[in-house]
Amino acid sequence: MIRVIGLGDNVVDKYIHTKTMYPGGNALNFAVYANMLGMDASYLGVFGDDEAGEHVYQISKSLGIRLDHCRFYKGENGYSQVKLEKGDRVFVGSNKGGVSSKYPLALSGVDISYISNFDIVHTSCFSFIEDELIHLSPYSNFISMDFSNRYTDEYLKRCCKYIDCASISCSEMKDEDIISLMHDIMSYGCKHIVIATRGVRGALVLVKNKLYEQSPCLIEAVDTMGAGDSFITAFLTGYINNMKEVVDFSVKSGNKGITKVDEYRDVVIKASLYKAALFSSKICSYDGAFGFGKSYKK
Repeated sequence: MIRVIGLGDNVVDKYIHTKTMYPGGNALNFAVYANMLGMDASYLGVFGDDEAGEHVYQISKSLGIRLDHCRFYKGENGYSQVKLEKGDRVFVGSNKGGVSSKYPLALSGVDISYISNFDIVHTSCFSFIEDELIHLSPYSNFISMDFSNRYTDEYLKRCCKYIDCASISCSEMKDEDIISLMHDIMSYGCKHIVIATRGVRGALVLVKNKLYEQSPCLIEAVDTMGAGDSFITAFLTGYINNMKEVVDFSVKSGNKGITKVDEYRDVVIKASLYKAALFSSKICSYDGAFGFGKSYKK
């Protein structure tokens, strides 16, 4: 199995209607979901020394996530405030990353050497990592960055030239506008994949300029928190894991069945999208991004 690392944000999602906080955050979710899928998963980020930070750290550790090279600072851990509307999570506020924004990751040579050992590095627009991408890119096998719905052309141009996969959330956009934006992202320098999640409309995925569409596996959701993150994690880990060490057969081998990398890639992408939709629906049966709620007072 491949090795993956979530780099950047962790938070607690505070559900204001139940006074319960759940561990989460885009980069941490990636590590947790990859671990659930059987991958060797690590996380590198910043924790606060408050009750929220302690909760996220201890849960992550108990799940078997490797936390080497993490930083710890005095102050509030990142948090978001959330409410549920018919199972759909709605963000209503945050502390803008807490200690992560005050003490953004400044990666040392030792950190970058460590990160270079992973097959996938996943980060996000919430991770305060933009200035480090130029240093990471030459030493990373595959960098994935989630832009959520918080992107501008200027921001995409700044980041995409350093990454292999860009993910965007665009449930309110028309498909023709989404596809146009996906091609723009590739033109900005993104090297390999663009993933566009569209909520109940499923996902569009552009791989080496070939477009795929995947319907969602719809269920009666308990909580949609993490639906997009889990889809992205399952697709990328499935795709990268299955595309390792593939080669075109020689002409002497014949042409029966699958003999070319491009043919195999097409099958892998479709299978990985199917499994990603299944996994995403499973995550929607959890409270929070992946459970482990704890009461909080304020």
